[in-house]
Amino acid sequence: MEKIARSTAGLSGADLRNVTNEAAILAARGGEKKINQMELNSAIEKVILGPERKSHLLSVSEKEISAYHEAGHAILGKILPECDEVHKVSVVSRGMALGYTWSLPTEDRKLYSRSKFEAEITQLLGGFVAEKLTFGQVTTGAQNDLKRATKIARDMVMVYGMSDTLGPVVLGDKEDTIFLGKDLGEQRNYSENKASQIDAEVSKIITEAQKNAQNLLKSRKSLLKAIAQKLVKEETIEGPDFDKMFK
Repeated sequence: MEKIARSTAGLSGADLRNVTNEAAILAARGGEKKINQMELNSAIEKVILGPERKSHLLSVSEKEISAYHEAGHAILGKILPECDEVHKVSVVSRGMALGYTWSLPTEDRKLYSRSKFEAEITQLLGGFVAEKLTFGQVTTGAQNDLKRATKIARDMVMVYGMSDTLGPVVLGDKEDTIFLGKDLGEQRNYSENKASQIDAEVSKIITEAQKNAQNLLKSRKSLLKAIAQKLVKEETIEGPDFDKMFK
């Protein structure tokens, strides 16, 4: 139950119902009379990460790029103390992703610090940096990582007052309609000069995280290669096996 709870942190009641329904279907397909841990684990992955796309075959070069990309995420997730524990790394396509690094929290978290956000951004840039270090260029595979990293950095500056330059202020009022349950847009309550400062601060956070990721992965190139090669060969590395590669 503890493992299931960690794996489903943040899911709503409806999501949990989907997990148990999916697990029941998997158990029935396997001829089981009870839902076991294996079915629950598979169901959780499907609900959180998306269905496995077995028909989505990668070329040899794409699989290698994806392996280095995920290895970059995973290594930074392991060595940065503020990041969640790496549970699984895979180059099996799920949903829209060609591969994934799945991390699980070790405890419930209600408050996020600046260092936690910076660690998350650094880990998100791990795939981008690993591709650049290994192949000398980057691919479109890092698009979603960059989008998420930029969103975190912008929220740090505009929502949480974590910018030393701009100070503890909230910039931009979001207009929302509660009965629609969604944002309709952001009302700009700052000048053009302030907008330039925001852009500069966001860029600074991203650039510093990129440099950090680059330094950390550069000093661990042999480990990056070993994990990537194992992913190419085995496609998935479970948490315990992944941890052994650091010993």
